[in-house]
Amino acid sequence: MCEANAYLQSNDQEVLLMESVDIIEPYEEGLKLVDIFGRQKFVKARIKDMTLLDHRIVLEETAEDDGDPSVSKTSSMANVERG
Repeated sequence: MCEANAYLQSNDQEVLLMESVDIIEPYEEGLKLVDIFGRQKFVKARIKDMTLLDHRIVLEETAEDDGDPSVSKTSSMANVERG
């Protein structure tokens, strides 16, 4: 298998964001991650490090421009068609 786990780094801590990531695409102000089951997450981040031999992707949060604390940095859409 070629999928990897994605971790979000914030304040010197890494938190597992998504397991079995199959696709990473640039999307609006961040990245769209899709796992092997088609579940999607959108995150305001950029790729910091990828070690595919270890199946590990580290993402780094990007700054919020609008300053609205009610806006989530990550969101998910379980039933969005891929295409």
